[in-house]
Amino acid sequence: MLRARLLSQILSVAFLLIALSSVAVSQRALRIQSDNSQFGPVMQAYLGYLRNEQEVVDDRSSRREITTSYYRRNSNRIRALREMAIRLVTKSGNDYVPELEAVTPDEFGTIFEKPPSPKTFRVNEIVTNTFRYLGTVNSGEVFYLFARLDPHEQAALMEAGNNQSVSAPEADSAAKGQRVSQTSASRPRRTIPR
Repeated sequence: MLRARLLSQILSVAFLLIALSSVAVSQRALRIQSDNSQFGPVMQAYLGYLRNEQEVVDDRSSRREITTSYYRRNSNRIRALREMAIRLVTKSGNDYVPELEAVTPDEFGTIFEKPPSPKTFRVNEIVTNTFRYLGTVNSGEVFYLFARLDPHEQAALMEAGNNQSVSAPEADSAAKGQRVSQTSASRPRRTIPR
């Protein structure tokens, strides 16, 4: 009799805990959904990606797989990427997020063969025909944010023969793409035997 009552109480407590945790999870999901509801599906997906990246970093930290400084830098980087993405989408009103890179000055070697001096950067400037400099974000430390140019923009800049930094308006006018009447130099036309 006593055992049955004890088992009944344990099951009741377990059921209550499960019910409360499911309510908490659903409230968190609703809060996240309402926070992102002002954005389109592309931006919502990008914010979800950043959230997942933060969960991975948190998980690795909880298992003591990474150092505290590594955890702090990557969490700050994720915050900087989120801030810049929100800034870009809000400013442009377009549901598009370019491929973003957030690096500190000591990490410039990871994205540049010959790291340029950050003192020379101007917002919207094209750097090494590969990146557009977007600005800095201070999220615990200063991150320099870049948008990787798409292959068409890079090809247009290289075709123009300009290996120096080009300002954004010049890059945009150079990156108009191929006209319909032009044939592609990178891919020969397919011939069909007759």
